[in-house]
Amino acid sequence: MSTTIQLSRRRFLQGSLGALTLAVTAGGLVTIVRAADADSKKYGADSMPGGTVDDPLVFVSIAEDGTVTIVAHRAEMGTGVRTSLPMVVADEMEASWDRVRVVQAEANEARYGNQNVDGSRSMRHFLMPMRRAGAAARQMLEAAAAARWSVPVAEVKAVRHQVVHPSSGRRLGYGELAADAARQPVPGTEQLKLKARADYRYIGKNQVRLVDLEAIGKGQATYGMDMRLPGMVYAVVARPPVVGGKLRRFDSEKALAVPGVLKVVEIPAFQGAPAFQPLGGVAVVARNTWAAIKGREALEIEWDDGPNGGYDSADFRRTLVEASRATGKTIRDNGDAVSVWNGAAETERFAAEYYIPHLAHASMEPPVATVQIKEGRAEVWTSVQNPEAARTAVATRLKLKPEDVKVNVLLLGGGFGRKSKPDYVDEAAIVARAMPEGTPVKLVWTREDDIHHDYLHTVSAERLEAVIDKSGKVRSWLHRSAAPTIASLFAEGAKGQQLFESAMSAINMPYQIPNVRVETAEVAAHARIGWFRSVANIPHAFAAQCFIAELAHRAGKDHRQFALDLIGPARQIDPGDMADTWNYTESPERYPYDTGRLRGVIEAACQGAKWGRELPKGHGLGLAFCYSFMSYTATVVEVAVDEKGGVRVLAVDMAMDCGPQINPERIRAQMEGGAVMGLSLALTSEITFEKGRVKQSNFHDYQVLRHNASPRVIRTHLVNDDHDLPPGGVGEPPVPPVAPALCNAIFAATGKRVRSLPVGTVV
Repeated sequence: MSTTIQLSRRRFLQGSLGALTLAVTAGGLVTIVRAADADSKKYGADSMPGGTVDDPLVFVSIAEDGTVTIVAHRAEMGTGVRTSLPMVVADEMEASWDRVRVVQAEANEARYGNQNVDGSRSMRHFLMPMRRAGAAARQMLEAAAAARWSVPVAEVKAVRHQVVHPSSGRRLGYGELAADAARQPVPGTEQLKLKARADYRYIGKNQVRLVDLEAIGKGQATYGMDMRLPGMVYAVVARPPVVGGKLRRFDSEKALAVPGVLKVVEIPAFQGAPAFQPLGGVAVVARNTWAAIKGREALEIEWDDGPNGGYDSADFRRTLVEASRATGKTIRDNGDAVSVWNGAAETERFAAEYYIPHLAHASMEPPVATVQIKEGRAEVWTSVQNPEAARTAVATRLKLKPEDVKVNVLLLGGGFGRKSKPDYVDEAAIVARAMPEGTPVKLVWTREDDIHHDYLHTVSAERLEAVIDKSGKVRSWLHRSAAPTIASLFAEGAKGQQLFESAMSAINMPYQIPNVRVETAEVAAHARIGWFRSVANIPHAFAAQCFIAELAHRAGKDHRQFALDLIGPARQIDPGDMADTWNYTESPERYPYDTGRLRGVIEAACQGAKWGRELPKGHGLGLAFCYSFMSYTATVVEVAVDEKGGVRVLAVDMAMDCGPQINPERIRAQMEGGAVMGLSLALTSEITFEKGRVKQSNFHDYQVLRHNASPRVIRTHLVNDDHDLPPGGVGEPPVPPVAPALCNAIFAATGKRVRSLPVGTVV
């Protein structure tokens, strides 16, 4: 999630957020920037490293036999982007999908535009560039045919992989025109003629299956873990058990005596803030992975645990709760919530506290990278979300020019934000440098490595206070959030959530409440805090959505109707009016907060679940909703709770409004995956620390949702397929409403509130 946290001129002059902001680049570098002038501020893709590219000569090539090759410049980790973006190109250029071949781009943002697959930005940022690339290719083919036939270009038309001249009946295939078309000038944006929606062949049609589907189904797809090269050696790393710890001493004699072990290589500890640097430690290189693991077990190592050696998550929870109860840094202040609270009767006041632990990404494929150094160049094969950051890391480590580093992007067996941080690629480069030139080194993380040394989702304590009058009207709202910040990755000692974190379901709440105050506590990080699918929306939405349900119950009102009344009538809100000058880096004019769309998904999810129906004893329905990554989502969960407190999820209804639905099948798949992941983090997932060490190690104690605990039914409801709207994100938005909807359903079934995750059993 490379982002620049900037302030509007108004917020800069007000000074409540400070005059300086933190800018994080794709390579993890940090600069401090002053508030951007409104006229010069860049939004969306233009604010990202590399921006966008829409040149058809970059993305499209056509062979003499008519095969159209389209470059996918975004990494595939289950979202379907390797299919969806090329599909957009093919649709605009009138290519027949059965004659399209998709190839993966290597890391090169100067050529392809931004390649960091994070923040639900792929379709949001590249729908229009890919449409323009396809339309330009089509018009170049039409121009080539018109020139060959000596007729006006207006008389010819591209149709299903060929260009036709209707009046004469002549036609030429794309392969016959390819060479001439490539010599045509590329039309400028103002000359492009994009298709009307009625003319789409693939966009929104559910007619295109994943390009990798057959290979994945047959076990023939190449993920990072599948990489094989002649003469390859294998490496694993013994890393400091505590973040910030260092190697005091080690003895490699016994490790080198393990059959198959070739070498032991020291990995230097990171300097300054962690960023994307390796943690340090000792690598064991062997002829196979098993020998490397056994060699690592034989190492004699003494660690200096460093400043985080005393980190205990139970103690830190108490620290967070205390911080959430104290006055913090104000980041949104409308009216006077504090005075209203102090002046209210005790019966009108209501407060609740919520807790979410650290979470690990736990993707099915742990981090893995292969590096070969030869003749002054390095080549990398890896599963990575941010290829350019990996390229930069390797070039910096090996003191090479970026153009002398080639990063081949393989399929990702899950990512969720973890694999945009290429510390594991950097480790592989360090080991490859220590081996004889030309030796390919495959550096593998085990499941235990991945759980112990992840960039964790932050731990969080949230406190909410409200004054609600006798009529059920909410007169004031106070939300205090205490959580270590992602900024601690890039700036030593950074404390307290930054604007981009607070703008994820904390400050950007659209409710019709006259007195609103949002605060953050400046608490320190004792682990590597990274972005995780949906990031700070998870704790903020969990707290706020459970709190709204509690307010509805206190007011004696139906939760659904209470929420709709709280949101109020359909209207568009300038995010800046809610203190959100970040807005996921998007233009507030292009992407206002639309409460009508939020109301629409609430209605759709409730209708799908038949909200209000009579349920058996021990069953309950729970609702939650969220705006994140420019999309609107709502979820209703139905649960059954047995006499021992065991929770069984019967059904999940998920509604999403992401604007134009480019590949509906993939949207539904990501919604279903979001339901399972959201239930997983709600029911079973938790990372805890003792003496600075992660206590969990594998799926037996860091549990993800098992098949038998999954919902019996997941119903997805796509709302508002409006192609006049700019696209929203899809990969991350399904997750935040799931946990609060589950907990609200548990209350409906049992009368017991769950305010701390994971749920476990209800007692």
